[in-house]
Formats: sequence, structure tokens, C-alpha cells
Amino acid sequence: MIDIEGIDQSGKRTQTRLLAEDLKKEGAKVSTISYPIYKSPSGRQIQRFLQGKQNYPATALHMLYSLNRWENQELIVKLTETADFVIADRYYPSNFAYGVSRGLSLGWLQGLDRGLPTASLVIVLDVPVLSSFGRKSTGRDVHEKDRRLLLKVRRTYGRLAKKLEWKMVDANRHVEEVHEDVWRIVRKQFRLAS
Repeated sequence: MIDIEGIDQSGKRTQTRLLAEDLKKEGAKVSTISYPIYKSPSGRQIQRFLQGKQNYPATALHMLYSLNRWENQELIVKLTETADFVIADRYYPSNFAYGVSRGLSLGWLQGLDRGLPTASLVIVLDVPVLSSFGRKSTGRDVHEKDRRLLLKVRRTYGRLAKKLEWKMVDANRHVEEVHEDVWRIVRKQFRLAS
């Protein structure tokens, strides 16, 4: 499993798609998944929070994000069993970065997801918050509107990347340049040719 991470509007969806295309060209069976999964009960509650219709204390919110992964555990297990590569547009590392930025303990956050399939590789797309805001100016959710939170989350991703050996990619460049770096990291990690 490969997890693509980063603050809101850092290019995760685009890089997930491009990486899936390249892996398929290599003959790999690839599945993609994006978290949170809004169609589940916890996903609907997360969506209400992101729309500003519901508020939760930080501990409850991050338990809800974890619950979303547990509710959909069968799906992720099935994907990891049937595909050569599963690429996640966000996974439990998002909960780590956002939760630590809200003052929660990394150990506590890690405990919430202990037992779920783990990512073999976590790639963090690093983009300045101002660039993030420039990529989507309207229709932003609660997280996307909170510059102070996003600044903290960006710094937290950097610290966690060093501590947990995640790969950082400068995503404040043209999409193809970012993708070249992502593809190079994946090829090296999984010893792919080309």
C-alpha cells in the first residue's frame, strides 16, 4: 500500500491518479481509495463536521476519522489482497498530522489505528499554505478555511516525516515535476524498472 498525504489542496488526488496510471503501464494491478469514505455512517458525520454543521472535541473527531477506516476495514483488506498496489489518497497518517496539530498525543492516535493494514510507503506532498489557498478559492471545507491549522499541519507533516521515515516531495511545482519525484520514489522503494 502506498499512501499519498499532504495538507488540503496539495495535489493528492492528481498524484494518486498519475501514479496509478504509471503502475498500470508497468503491468501492475492497481486499486485506489480515498479517505474519508463519506458513504459510511462515520463518513456522513465527518462530512457534517467539514461542512461546519457539526462540531466535535478533538479527541472525538479523531476517533471518528479512525472509525471511518475501521468501518471500511473489509474494503481495504480486500483491496490489499487482490491488487499489486493500493494507493490511498489519505490514510491514518492524516489523522496523525491533524491530530498532533490539535494537541493530541501521537501514541494515542497511533493506537486508534493499530491493527489496520499499514502503508509500505507514505509520500507527503509538501505545499505552502498560501499555494493551497490559491488552488481552491471557493467551496472550502472547515479544514481548508483554517490557515492557522493548515500551517501547523504542514509543520507537523515535516516533523512526522523525519520521525516515521515518510518521504517528502516539494509539491509547489508543476504537476509533472511533482509526479516525476513521486514515481522515482515508488520505483526505488519497490525496485521497479523503467
